[in-house]
Amino acid sequence: MASSEEDGGGNGAVEEKENGKKRRLGALATAWLIFYNVAMTAGWLVLGIAMVRFYIQKGTHRGLFRSVQKTLKFFQTFALLEVVHCAVGIVHTSVLVTGVQVSSRIFMVWFIAHSIKQIQNEESVILFLVVWTVTEITRYSFYTFNLLNHLPYFIKWARYNFFIILYPAGVAGELLTIYAALPYVKKTGMFSLRLPNKYNVSFDYYYFLIIVMFSYVPLFPQLYFHMLRQRRRVLHGEVIVEKDD
Repeated sequence: MASSEEDGGGNGAVEEKENGKKRRLGALATAWLIFYNVAMTAGWLVLGIAMVRFYIQKGTHRGLFRSVQKTLKFFQTFALLEVVHCAVGIVHTSVLVTGVQVSSRIFMVWFIAHSIKQIQNEESVILFLVVWTVTEITRYSFYTFNLLNHLPYFIKWARYNFFIILYPAGVAGELLTIYAALPYVKKTGMFSLRLPNKYNVSFDYYYFLIIVMFSYVPLFPQLYFHMLRQRRRVLHGEVIVEKDD
């Protein structure tokens, strides 16, 4: 009997120690997420200010991408940490969904806008840059204030209203940019692998981009209507019941 009580006491001490460890890890995770979101808000804000200053000084969008590309590449690539956050469990979101969203942005930056310099002055590039900048400033500031348990209503309102216009505009900018890149990709054969080769594998980047464009058709409505459902739930308190197929 005495032995059982000692064992119970030992388990209680272990559980208390584990709970304390979880609380410390939770506090560290929250502190890191606050730092990360503040840094990302500031980074995209700097990018937005740089874009406005460039246009005021130059009076044209030509050369704007080249002017802000270093800041854009750094902060957009830095967003890969969001996949890590999901993978280690400090953010409870699907790793797959987050990975697709982040990688698609990185793809647009590095494998389209950066790699095909002939399209950097296209209006569509500026369109998705402006959309991304407004979206990310809103999104990261929303996360920051939410983590601090002090979320201003305007930030909440902006998070669940701006996307109604920004999301379709951003998709349009991305699709038009990829479309503008197609002739240059076809002409140069960039990132393509032709047969015969030692790997006995072929890859055509031109057709890959066409497939990417068509992939927007099923994906965009799903994500857009999901956000609309979230908007109704958060702003209007509606209970959304998903229908079974």
